[in-house]
Amino acid sequence: MYYYIKGKIAKKCENSIIIDNGGIGYRIYTSANSLSTAGEQGSTATIYTHLNVREDVFDLYGFVTEEEREMFLNLISVSGVGPKAALAVLSVTTPAKLALAVITEDIKTITKAQGVGPKMAQRMILELKDKLKNEDIAEELDVSGLPEEDSSLSEAVSALVVLGYSINDAKYAVGKAGTTGSTEEIIKRALVQLMK
Repeated sequence: MYYYIKGKIAKKCENSIIIDNGGIGYRIYTSANSLSTAGEQGSTATIYTHLNVREDVFDLYGFVTEEEREMFLNLISVSGVGPKAALAVLSVTTPAKLALAVITEDIKTITKAQGVGPKMAQRMILELKDKLKNEDIAEELDVSGLPEEDSSLSEAVSALVVLGYSINDAKYAVGKAGTTGSTEEIIKRALVQLMK
């Protein structure tokens, strides 16, 4: 419903930010990372949002970057993972580092989040890895410019796009990462490029 809300930061709370837009104060629940990079009270900020509707609750969740918003949407699509758990995960790691944790099955990084145990972390890894291997996504992407015979490169680009990166950023990072090694190794090197 709302893609982003742009306005002045009226107040910063422990797990939310109040954005004043046209005289209306929107409470937007967010991660610690977005809170720290949004700016100071009184400055203008753009927050990329997701409206979460359940029974009698309408909550806005938002982030400073579109990548973090996309990762949030990926996390809440995992069975048993709600918005609070997704925020907890994004508060202890960046989208790129979380993507790396998923690809390398690094449960330890994910369980640093408050309220996220090993079982939930394993479920996140399993379901997000499945998304990365979704062949339909690879077919929809334009991976022209990459060697056709090397499907690991197009799979790596597809994986990065699923993790919230733009197709251009994903192609650039995979191009810089080199063509040697498995798909997972290429993705790891591409994520290092994207974190620079």
